[in-house]
Amino acid sequence: MTGAPDPRPLTGEPLALDLLNTRWKQGGELRDLLTDTDGLAVWLAGNRLDGTYEADEKTLRHLRQARDALRAAVDGSPEEGAEAVDAVLARGRIQLGLTAQGPVERPEFGDPSWGPAWLATRNYLELLTTAPDRIRSCASDTCVLHFFDTSRNGTRRWCSMAGCGNRAKASRHYARSRA
Repeated sequence: MTGAPDPRPLTGEPLALDLLNTRWKQGGELRDLLTDTDGLAVWLAGNRLDGTYEADEKTLRHLRQARDALRAAVDGSPEEGAEAVDAVLARGRIQLGLTAQGPVERPEFGDPSWGPAWLATRNYLELLTTAPDRIRSCASDTCVLHFFDTSRNGTRRWCSMAGCGNRAKASRHYARSRA
């Protein structure tokens, strides 16, 4: 599957939400990109991490753990997910440095297979620091996707207007025409 296209309906979200979106519904059935290392390779490539981290079983196991921690924090409450998120964050740290171009932050890991999981989890903290109210779940009852609302007025409701948003508009139109 290496070099295969990403089958998910929503990509390009910040790393933490993109990891959550490795589970999605298609035709009413729950799909999971991270069922094997081939799917992991697709996710790593889609996030430009494929040249840095291996698509192996260890990395896959750690990434699933991070996804579960993020899901508990995002879909539950920060208190519910805090312990699980902290357990992933404990696997790495930031080393500050100075280069000719200026200050840099370099992530360091005792075990590099924690890299993608740690980076996604750290990204969640960055999103919480930036705009926690912009981390959203799709408003569709049948959708499990998440997005970071970058709209100017902060009123985005759907993971995608082409998908869930269009279905909601069509449903409202149909209901009005039937009445």
